[in-house]
Amino acid sequence: MTINSELSEEEIKSIKASFFNILALFLNNENIQSRYVGCLMKWSAQLNLSQQDLHNIEDNFDQLEFTSPGTKLEKLQSIYHLVHMIYLDNVVEDIELEVATLYAERLGFKTNVVSELFKAIATAPFDGKKTSDVENEIAEFLELYID
Repeated sequence: MTINSELSEEEIKSIKASFFNILALFLNNENIQSRYVGCLMKWSAQLNLSQQDLHNIEDNFDQLEFTSPGTKLEKLQSIYHLVHMIYLDNVVEDIELEVATLYAERLGFKTNVVSELFKAIATAPFDGKKTSDVENEIAEFLELYID
């Protein structure tokens, strides 16, 4: 299942940026575990990466470099969109949450941020909210309480 029809162009762009960052993060590790590779392959299929995306990876394979988003809000949004993608396919695998958690930790967040975001996204419909409402609430919280 691809997620392109269920997310905005901005969300897809954010998820792709996170995906390429995670790819670089794991490719810089000499001993990447096959289960992580499997997760990254699943995400690349869900993202329906274009030929241009794939050629960019292939052409720059040795030069892919992890770069952290600038602000705390941008970091959280990159994790939020990734967790939202994980939720959308209705098949949440432990490895997906593990990879997302490793990414969140690398961005400076506590390990529970992924599970808290996932819980907020998954329960939003039952609370009468859209997932975009959850994202806006998180952004407002960060703007008020975090430097």
